Amino acid sequence: MRYTPSGQGVTSFSVASNRRYRTADGEQREETMWFNINAWGRQAEICNQYLTRGSQVYVEGTLTTRIFTGNDGQPRVSNDVRMTEMQMLGSRGGGMDDDRAPYAGDTGGGMGEYNAPTSPGGGMGGGRGVGGGYSPPDDIDDLPF
Repeated sequence: MRYTPSGQGVTSFSVASNRRYRTADGEQREETMWFNINAWGRQAEICNQYLTRGSQVYVEGTLTTRIFTGNDGQPRVSNDVRMTEMQMLGSRGGGMDDDRAPYAGDTGGGMGEYNAPTSPGGGMGGGRGVGGGYSPPDDIDDLPF
C-alpha cells in the first residue's frame, strides 16, 4: 500500500478473468485476461488488509486501456480499472479449496461479503473482473438466444 503526498491510501493488484469457449471446429479453448486494479482510500485499506494472492474477488469500476512500449521495444496493452465497488468471494484465506470459516461478520452459512462504497460521483463503471478461477459453463453454445 502506498500513500499520496496528501495522505490518501492507494493500492494496486491484478485480477484474472477466465473465459472458456468452443471454436467453430468444436475445440475447447480458455483465455485469461488480466486487469490492473487501483483502489483508493478506505477501499485500498480493506483490499490491502484482506485480499491475498488467489483470493476470489468481484471488482467493478471504470475501465481504461493503455497502449505503451515495453522495455523490449514491443507495444504492450494494459487494462486498468479504477475500482468503485468490490465484493470478496469464497472463503477467508482466499484459497478455492479452503474449508475455514467464512468472513468475520457472517453469522450463518452464507458467503460473507463487503460492499465497498462507491467513490464520489462513482456508481456503475464499465470494468469488471472476476478472479480466482471463475469460468462460464461449458455448454454456453447451447443457450437459446
